[in-house]
Amino acid sequence: MQVKRMREEYGKLNRVEMSIWECCELLNEFIDESDPDLDEPQIEHLLQTAEAIRKDYPDEDWLHLTGLIHDLGKVLLHPAFGELPQWAVVGDTFPVGCAFDESIVHHKYFTENPDCNNSAYNSKYGVYSEGCGLDRVFMSWGHDDYMYLVAKENKTTLPSAGLFIIRYHSFYALHRAGAYRHLMNEEDVENLKWLKIFNKYDLYSKSKVRVDVEKVKPYYLSLIEKYFPAKLRW
Repeated sequence: MQVKRMREEYGKLNRVEMSIWECCELLNEFIDESDPDLDEPQIEHLLQTAEAIRKDYPDEDWLHLTGLIHDLGKVLLHPAFGELPQWAVVGDTFPVGCAFDESIVHHKYFTENPDCNNSAYNSKYGVYSEGCGLDRVFMSWGHDDYMYLVAKENKTTLPSAGLFIIRYHSFYALHRAGAYRHLMNEEDVENLKWLKIFNKYDLYSKSKVRVDVEKVKPYYLSLIEKYFPAKLRW
């Protein structure tokens, strides 16, 4: 399975060693071609998202930091990370190993996927079971899953809701259409509440108002120090 191979390969975290903030600056070189809203570099979106959350949820510092780092997996576009094509890094994510839901964007093209004709994979549950938990479900590869692996393997102290947001913020079939809820466990249900809160900032915080990076940088550096080691393996 291609998804499994990608997770195993990038799960080695043997490409680069750098801090969270260094990664933010590295991501500044890229523009997400799948995002039609703005053409600013990614760091603008990260800070706009984080600052909008900070304004409305001043006591949830973990959520501020999650807003800042949720898209850092897009460094997969960089040559140091294999320079993966945009289609393999950005865009909606979805489960593999079970039937593709019609709410998935461009789902009509899945008819050309041999899994659609494989009885082991094309049923409602496929290789999974009811309430198994999303952490046991293989998702299509992209920046979400990669950043989740980076955070988890580098022993972040972010709460499970933060990791859930990082891993599933592009899983629109779930948090927009309500698909695949039959695979969720109780912890997923609770974490989905935070993801839905986060989602409106991820999608609707974008604007032409520039963030004063130097002004907010000390605050976010303090959060990074609180929840992450100084250097991470990527």
